[in-house]
Amino acid sequence: MNTIQTFNFQGLKALVRVDFNVPLDENFQITDDTRIVSSLPTITKILNDGGSVILMTHFGRPKSMNHSVALGSEEKYSTIHLLPRLKVLFPGIEILFAEDCGSEEAYKMAKNLKPKEILLLENTRFYAEETSGDVEFAQLLATLGDVYVNDAFGSAHRAHASTAIIADFFSSEQKMFGFLMQKEVDNADKVLKSNDKPMLAILGGAKISDKILILQNLLDTATHIIIGGGMAYTFIKAKGGQIGNSLFEEDRIETCREILKTAEEKGVKIILPLDSTIADKFANEATLKVCASSEIPEGWMGLDIGPKAVEAFTDIILRSKTILWNGPMGVFEMENFSKGTEEIAKLVAKSTSLGCFSLVGGGDSVAAVTKFELQDQVSFISTGGGALLEYFEGKTLPGIKAIRNV
Repeated sequence: MNTIQTFNFQGLKALVRVDFNVPLDENFQITDDTRIVSSLPTITKILNDGGSVILMTHFGRPKSMNHSVALGSEEKYSTIHLLPRLKVLFPGIEILFAEDCGSEEAYKMAKNLKPKEILLLENTRFYAEETSGDVEFAQLLATLGDVYVNDAFGSAHRAHASTAIIADFFSSEQKMFGFLMQKEVDNADKVLKSNDKPMLAILGGAKISDKILILQNLLDTATHIIIGGGMAYTFIKAKGGQIGNSLFEEDRIETCREILKTAEEKGVKIILPLDSTIADKFANEATLKVCASSEIPEGWMGLDIGPKAVEAFTDIILRSKTILWNGPMGVFEMENFSKGTEEIAKLVAKSTSLGCFSLVGGGDSVAAVTKFELQDQVSFISTGGGALLEYFEGKTLPGIKAIRNV
């Protein structure tokens, strides 16, 4: 397998799968270009070598997939809205746009692309064949380039035509990870396979059902697991605690007991929040108080971890040499229930400054770190979301398998 660091793209057309699925406002203006900026090193490397770049990306979830630019309500899913930002990011570079990624016109534009030029393809999801992983469609896309570069870790868990199937039409010398993809895989492996101990996983979010597989897999890797957010209350109830009206999953009680038992057998310490900030309704303006997480009265619900929980978590976080953080500690979108997540974010940043390797992944965790302006104080922020979660569940991601040939 080639690496992008050592490969010379001079005179070659690089078909690059990126994840430019960025948010737009009502005027089709990009509100957050993080995903685009993350792939700049890959695109720049190819251009600097004297190669040309053909960009493929999905964009939203269009309903009418009609082999061309969708009109009316589907116009918002056209990648043409990415052009203005790309032209700002690549001043002086000729950037062309193909209105249909699978057309004869796209093929001609790709064939005539000059070195150091960029061709942006229309949304791959305007073809139903993209999400179904259609082999013929993947082969059609493959004819556009000489080499294939996958830089879309956020889509690596999808066996779609442009993210995985397409790689079959390139030899091992003609396909590789982009810089972003390589960085994502390397950093995830650093946590999963070559971590320094103590290794701490901080897991939060609403539901335990979303995190069961990652929890079970981490029992073979972590030395400590902190559980916060709504998912903590299913564990607390499983241990016999009173959780009032807090969110919990009745059908996962026994699973939680099994996880706690397995963790004890393997010497992994699972730490639940000692106390919680509770409210009499799910609203920022609710009446608040703090009580033990296992003694929440009826009519009240836990919406954040409390000060004693933060205090108990502090020593564990600051002693850790490797930290994975996935999921907030409470309803951090509401100001009155954001304190616990903010404190954890600050502690992870402090631990990082002491030499710990910290990886933050998952939309809400990344949003929290960004909200508290700590994104530059952790070791690595993953763009992966669902892909990262599946990777930590121990699954083989199709987008990675297709390049590694494993």
